[in-house]
Order: sequence, then structure tokens, then C-alpha cells
Amino acid sequence: MIKFILKSLLILAIIAVASFLSFAPAYVEKSRNTIEPHDPFIISTRAQALHNDLIIGDWHSDSLLWKRNLLKRGTRGQVDIPRLQDGNVAIQMFTAVTKSPKGQNYENNSSTASDNITPLAIGQMWPTRTWNSILERALYQAEKLHGYATKAPNDVTVIKTKSDLNAHLTARKSGKNTVGALLGVEGAHPLEGNIDNLPKLVDAGYRMIALQHFFDNALGGSLHSFANKGLTDFGRHVVQYVQDNNLILDLAHSSPQVVEDVLKMSNMPIVVSHTGIHSNCKTTRNYPDELMKRIAAKGGVIGIGYWADVTCDATPTGVAKTIKAAIDLLGVNAVSLGSDFDGSVETGFDTSELAALTQALMATGLSDDDIRKVMGENMIRVLRARLN
Repeated sequence: MIKFILKSLLILAIIAVASFLSFAPAYVEKSRNTIEPHDPFIISTRAQALHNDLIIGDWHSDSLLWKRNLLKRGTRGQVDIPRLQDGNVAIQMFTAVTKSPKGQNYENNSSTASDNITPLAIGQMWPTRTWNSILERALYQAEKLHGYATKAPNDVTVIKTKSDLNAHLTARKSGKNTVGALLGVEGAHPLEGNIDNLPKLVDAGYRMIALQHFFDNALGGSLHSFANKGLTDFGRHVVQYVQDNNLILDLAHSSPQVVEDVLKMSNMPIVVSHTGIHSNCKTTRNYPDELMKRIAAKGGVIGIGYWADVTCDATPTGVAKTIKAAIDLLGVNAVSLGSDFDGSVETGFDTSELAALTQALMATGLSDDDIRKVMGENMIRVLRARLN
């Protein structure tokens, strides 16, 4: 009888674990990547025609973090390949999140806080090599993207070089609806303090390197720390490697002092991949306007996010207002899109509904040429300037 009871308890435990692993990841994502309820957006014939003719690029989406097949239209989250195609998105930067602190916030995080991504990796049944290795988490997310491109080459093309980019844009111009996918790493924690790991990321397809995320790391200070630390010697080494090897540098979560240090040592165009404009939305998440001006002055671009913590209004109208404020402050050549879709944020629309943003930008009085620049041409210019 005791053996029967123990066997029954074991079976129940196995069922409980299996149920958890099946349903918990979806539940977590549904609660993290939400869309504000809204009526269908009304798009004019003229706005839709312009939208259909745009080259659209987005500097930031964290979709590879989640347990979803991005080749299938999802019922949760904000990005997948079918919805990118519906939104006429030509270029999507997929950014790999590999570590984030417990209690994550915009003001101050400890670099010694327990990690949120470890239980997520285990719960989503990532390979065991990713459970204790930040580098392996980045490599695994790259493998996922390359797997999609292998399974559906007519829908996904991984872009690594300028030649890849030009071929992809030529294919789009001929009528193909393929999404060009690039890889970026959100916070250079996967280097694990070793510059020799950077070529491993490059070999895996990573072309954009963000130095920090939500906590100070071996490269320097985070925007989300009271200390405002600058670049370390290791951080300077990484910035120099990025510049010398035609990679793209992202400073979206770096401390103001790190930005200052980078501007002093580098002349490459810098990307702030997902953010807002402080004078338009006064939050600690947005850099001071004067610092943004200095980034733009060196040919950098600012990716405007779609969530209320950086726009103060996540509707298409609110995002368009932020873009207009960015243009007024920095000039139209310095403004891009950086949604932060699937980045544990609530947005007012998903990527399939991007025509609503085109409509809202037209309503601000922007010319068609300026809308083209913001929606993708500025991103393409920087990619061509930096990719080999």
C-alpha cells in the first residue's frame, strides 16, 4: 500500500511539473507583453498607400526571449513574423535579453540581485547549457532565429553584412514579403568579462552590442543606477572592438557618464535603440535633451519606443507626438523606431498595426519624405555605414 501511495504521489508530481512547464511560460508572457484594449484603428486610403510603400525598420524587439514559435501568428505578445509582414516591417532587430535583476526598476538596481532570466530559461525548458551561462543564453537565442530562417527562408532572412542588407532590400522592392532580421544583445553581460567571447557573438550573427541593461556590469554603469559610473577599461576595450570591427553600438541603458565616455573616444554613429525624449516625457528612463543632441551630432540615431514609460502616451498619437518632439529637438535624420516590443512592456498596438503610426505621423504635419526617414531610411543609413 505504501509503495502504491508513493508511486501515485510521484505520478502526480510529474503531472504537476509537466503542467507547470506547459502553461506557466505562456501565462508569464501574457502578463508581461500586453496591448492596451482599443477599437480598430481607422486608416485613410492615403495613409495606407504611403505605409505600403515605406521601408520600415525597428531597432528593438525582445521576442526571442519567449517560448513562442515566431513563424506562427501568436495570440500573445506583440511580434511574430506573420504580424511583422502584416505591418510591412522590412527590418527587425531582435535583441537578446540574457540577465535582469529581481525587482527591476528604472531608478536603481543592484548588480548582485538575483537574476530573473535563470528561472525563465529553466521554466521554458531552454537547453541546460543556458541555465548557468549568460553567453550560452545569447547563443541559444541566435540559434532560434537562424532556425526560423532555415525553416522559412521566404519569410525570414538573417542579415549579417551590407551585402545581405542590399540583397534583402532588392528582394523587398521586387515584391517579396520577407522580414530581414538582425541580432543585437541587450547588455554585454554575455561576454562574461572576457573579450574573447565577443567574436563568438559575432560568429553567431550578433551585429549590435548594447553595453549595459538594468544594472552596472563589467563594462561600466547602467542608466538605472544612482552611481552613474563611466566606462571601465574593459568597457573601453569593447567599444574599441565594436568600432574597429564594424559593429553597431547601442547605448539605450547606459549611464550618462558611459555615454560621455563613448562620445569622447568614438566617432561612429551611435544608436539609442529604444527610448523617448525627456522634454516630451519627463522620466528617468529618458536621457537629458542635451545629451541626446550630442549623440545626434555625431550621426547617431534615436529609436523611439512605443510604451508609456518613455512616451507618456502609448497610443499611436502619443508615439507620433514623441517622434515629432524628437525631430524638433534633434533633426529628422536622427530619429528612428525602437518599439521595445515583447520587452515586458504594455503598448497601444502590436507590430501588425503599424499603419496607425503612419496615420498619426501624417496628422502631426510631417511630410511623406520625413515619415520615410523616421520609419526606416535612417536605420538603413546607419546599417549601411556600419555593416561590413
